Amino acid sequence: MSKIHFWVALSVVLFAGCKKDKPEPQPCKNCPVVYKPNIYIYPLKETDLRVRLSFPQGGSVIASIPAYHTGWNVSVAPSGKINGQYDYLFYESRQPDQWQKHAGRVVSRDSLQHFFEADMAACQFKPNEISDFIDYWIPRLKDAPYYAVYPQEKPVIEKLIQLHFSEQPDAMLRLFYLVKALDRPVQLLPYTKKETVRRKGFHVAEWGVILE
Repeated sequence: MSKIHFWVALSVVLFAGCKKDKPEPQPCKNCPVVYKPNIYIYPLKETDLRVRLSFPQGGSVIASIPAYHTGWNVSVAPSGKINGQYDYLFYESRQPDQWQKHAGRVVSRDSLQHFFEADMAACQFKPNEISDFIDYWIPRLKDAPYYAVYPQEKPVIEKLIQLHFSEQPDAMLRLFYLVKALDRPVQLLPYTKKETVRRKGFHVAEWGVILE
């Protein structure tokens, strides 16, 4: 082999070794939407934070307040007030359909408010956070006599949507509900709560809904 051929072959091997083992996750164009996750942030003192979302299985932010771009840069008071005007960070996103649909509860339309209030309180959401959920979602869940509600706790959410903070919170409560309209009751496996979050120190809480 000539010297020229040798160096060409060596270059091919070296550059091939620099290739990424996995392609970067791509936007998820036809995937389910997580609607209106609200992120509540409670630092111990006035804190400047950078907050970022990532999607390990692919996905993207499709709506946000304030504007997300590549992340939020915010100032947060101990009361939870963000930039002096927002009570929470809002976004909506698309990601693969890998939510748990095995265990949950069937709830009649007339009992939805009581169910969500009791379930969210048991999960340690604060009254203002529960009121925000109820005020937004109960008027929008009126089209069916029954709904299957599948809770999605932090271990499930983390596989699809991750939250990153420039200063790590002491505790983070994350709970989504996958909600499916039903014409009649069906039998579901009972859902057993997987974790208990103690809201102490610098803590964060987030809720959201996936409609099916």
